[in-house]
Amino acid sequence: MSSYTLHPDAEQDIADALDFYVQQAGPIVAERFLNEFERVATFLAEHPAYGTPTTKGRRVFPLRVFPYSVVYRSLDASIGIIVVRHQRKKPTYGSGRR
Repeated sequence: MSSYTLHPDAEQDIADALDFYVQQAGPIVAERFLNEFERVATFLAEHPAYGTPTTKGRRVFPLRVFPYSVVYRSLDASIGIIVVRHQRKKPTYGSGRR
């Protein structure tokens, strides 16, 4: 396993976070967020069992520096990232995504 796919709403989660960081902290911090997300996504694609198991076959793994967690599911030859959730949002945020 070495790749990942993004649910369309997870893409929007990332875009929203990037918009926030650009507006509130500047483009350098936004770029750091994106780099951290890509580091975690690549790591999880290579080691899909590292995340904490949740419901519906999903796992969750936090970003190191930013207050976000990646919710994903193992697929045949990759992982599917379903939600990129701010840690202050309800744990059920994005739970209806498939």
